[in-house]
Amino acid sequence: MRISRTRTATGLAISALALGTLPAWAAPAEPVAPTAPTALAAPAAPRHTSDTVRHIPLQGAVNVRDVGGHRTYDGERVRHGRVFRADALSDLTDADLDRVAGLGLKKVIDFRVPAEVQYDGPDRLPAGLSPTARPITDNGLFTQLITAIGSRDPVRQEEMLGNGKAAAFMHGVYRTFVSDSANRARFAATLRDIADSRSPLLYHCTAGKDRTGWTTYLLLRLVGVPGRTALGDYLASNTYRAAHDATLREQLKQGGLMQNPDLIIPLQEVRTEYLDTALDEATQRYGGFQGYLTKGLGLDARTILKLRDRMVG
Repeated sequence: MRISRTRTATGLAISALALGTLPAWAAPAEPVAPTAPTALAAPAAPRHTSDTVRHIPLQGAVNVRDVGGHRTYDGERVRHGRVFRADALSDLTDADLDRVAGLGLKKVIDFRVPAEVQYDGPDRLPAGLSPTARPITDNGLFTQLITAIGSRDPVRQEEMLGNGKAAAFMHGVYRTFVSDSANRARFAATLRDIADSRSPLLYHCTAGKDRTGWTTYLLLRLVGVPGRTALGDYLASNTYRAAHDATLREQLKQGGLMQNPDLIIPLQEVRTEYLDTALDEATQRYGGFQGYLTKGLGLDARTILKLRDRMVG
């Protein structure tokens, strides 16, 4: 890999920012993150300007996005067309497949655990493209949700999900992103794949919001995107999933599966507090975000420079 002297110096500075080694006052002011929409809000129209999230509308998936377009601390941009994030790709239509084929993907990483793949089906991808299974545990979230809904018992559902239990469960999911060694290894492997790849790559889970959201947050921070901007990208899942998730709740109610489907809203949403739980766990276990990246994920300065060179320009 050839990196100019100027670019290397810039990359080292960005790496320092990503690893948290510069004082807060040394970093440029960060833009304010957009407020997360409520689960019942109407979905925003796809946005394609370079300053916003680039949503890729498909019929069989609702949370597919190009990671590019965000500004870094030094005023450069994350490149479009290099890395994509998504929800499950099991239900892509033929028209969707044509659009996905146009992305030029050479690798698709599936974070779903086997139970999710069995329930929703394997990825449907353009010819010649096969998913790489890299399951990251959801801490039993999928099983919890299916068990609660499948019981059809409003009392049991309230016991399992009510009184803050659903949100507490999500906090537990995010702790495992940091505490579970297998999870750490798979997040790290994905970031190294991005650093080493010369072709477009996509990663996804079921909803494209938690495991996928955390991976994207890490990637954006590592290449020098301000924390509040990375948070805004994370929270945007609420916008793109809002209509789909509201429809699902209505179907659960109309189908007699749940009297109070709003119990699952904390499981459907992403929230700043969930992300903060993972960051707090990183502080407790590794002394902070820097320690999680270097000790927890085993990422060194060279890997971060490769990510920067690949993603920013």
